[in-house]
Amino acid sequence: MEQEPILQVENLHTHFFTKSGVVKAVDGVSFDIKPGETLGIVGESGSGKSITAMSIMRLIKDPPGKIVDGRVLFKGENLLEKSKKEMRSIRGNQISMVFQDPMTSLNPVFTVEKQMVETIQTHRKVSKKEAIDRAVELLDLVGIPSARSRLKSYPHEFSGGMRQRVMIALALSCDPEVLIADEPTTALDVTIQAQILELLERLQKELGMAIVMITHDLGVVAEVCDRVMVMYAGKPVEFSEVTELFDHPKHPYTWGLMSSIPQIKNRQDRLEAISGLPPDLRDLPQGCSFAPRCKHAMDKCHEVDPAFREHIPAHHVRCLLYEEKEEVTT
Repeated sequence: MEQEPILQVENLHTHFFTKSGVVKAVDGVSFDIKPGETLGIVGESGSGKSITAMSIMRLIKDPPGKIVDGRVLFKGENLLEKSKKEMRSIRGNQISMVFQDPMTSLNPVFTVEKQMVETIQTHRKVSKKEAIDRAVELLDLVGIPSARSRLKSYPHEFSGGMRQRVMIALALSCDPEVLIADEPTTALDVTIQAQILELLERLQKELGMAIVMITHDLGVVAEVCDRVMVMYAGKPVEFSEVTELFDHPKHPYTWGLMSSIPQIKNRQDRLEAISGLPPDLRDLPQGCSFAPRCKHAMDKCHEVDPAFREHIPAHHVRCLLYEEKEEVTT
């Protein structure tokens, strides 16, 4: 029997209302994820990946930000209708998040012990001793040596990779059912990056949690994800299983991302860059947002914003190229 999704995002819209205009940071995002599955969300900086995650966690500061439309269903219940108190009991407990920069997420004036114990006791009715034992167990789990003594350390006394492990331990402290990892390996060297990804994969198998992996690195997506959503200018432009995306990418933006990946066999060739810059989200161009940068754009692309459609089974694309082909075929 097929598992039901544990998290469903439906037509999510998050806007920021500024003096210079409305920033449509997330503009119609939909996806779901099942227990034990890893979903990758990929795209350039400013494509809406992190704001999507913050919207799910209800961490958008209002004002200026506001979730203006959509639903976020966790085990069938709409998180957008929950009170702040109810969200505090869910956030960090059932749904947890590993943030991009551990140095800005960990409080520099408190020891790791104080921060972990406070998190555990907020969501679990346990004594301080039990919370400390749980913290030691978690630091052991994520591979930090001499865990009990390192609890007394401050964040700045850890290396970058170790701080990220502490963040993961904090996120796992209450056995979440969904873990959102926002660029968890961006500031790390490739060796530590591989260790962190291997750690997340192992913990997922042990705990059975669903993971939303937010990244700009298609190499990370290929390594750990089951399905992937490509975002551009706040919208999903392609969504499919990972193998299908890498074997048969459909959207010109995805082609550009693929072309920017270094290839060992073409070491002498220059990497291809996507020309131009992402659009200003306060003043999106008419038609397809990617059209001004697209080598394959037609006149129609500058007039019509394409729908996000399933052009082949389980492979959704937002592009007029395929609608043109379908019109010719029919």
